[in-house]
Parts: sequence; structure tokens; C-alpha cells
Amino acid sequence: MVYEKDGYRLYKRPVKLRGGHEQTIYFFSKRVPLSAEPSDLPRGYRVGVNAKTGLPFLKKE
Repeated sequence: MVYEKDGYRLYKRPVKLRGGHEQTIYFFSKRVPLSAEPSDLPRGYRVGVNAKTGLPFLKKE
């Protein structure tokens, strides 16, 4: 199931860090990104909304 907030969908993408290990990044987008897949809300996070821009973001609980 894909998490959606105010028309923005949550996506995830694995990235390789300089140390060599991988980490998953999460981001919201209205468009479909080329190299990411839709995602559920990750465990231990909640969604906040930026008061100035109205953009959603993830915040640890």
C-alpha cells in the first residue's frame, strides 16, 4: 500500500554511501520518479507538514 498525503506520494530509494553500505532514503513527490518505488509509511516515523510550504516530511516518533 502506498502512503499519500495531500496529493504527495511517499517513495523510497536505496543509495550507496561513501563507506560502502546502503541506506534507504524516503521522500514525497507529486510526480513519479524514475529510480524510486512507492512505499508505505516506515515504522517509527510520522508525517509532518511544513507550515510555510505545505510540503509533507517524515519525522521520527
